[in-house]
Amino acid sequence: MRALIYGILLFLFGQSFIWFQTNGQFMWPWFKRNPVLVAVIGGSTISYIFIEATRLIAEYYDGQLWPGRFIGFVMGMISFSLLTYLITGEALNTKTLICLALSFIIICVQIFWK
Repeated sequence: MRALIYGILLFLFGQSFIWFQTNGQFMWPWFKRNPVLVAVIGGSTISYIFIEATRLIAEYYDGQLWPGRFIGFVMGMISFSLLTYLITGEALNTKTLICLALSFIIICVQIFWK
């Protein structure tokens, strides 16, 4: 169970890091002026985080890759929604809330249906 929890947390952290990497250009002039540097530094770090998250999730699911793909996707949906709302103030409309609910269902299926 520890591998699953750590894997989920790493996916959440990596997806949050991607949010700043890709959306920082709209908030901070430095990000907009230095996209190559942001990509090189962020990309290497994020890739390593995702490699480790994938390893941990696959370890928990006896080598299966699909659960990690869905868990990574859902962590991206959750982190994007929260960060976009908290940092930019973009509201969560009905469509977004339904998508988040569906993401929650996906994560529950992956975690509880073995």
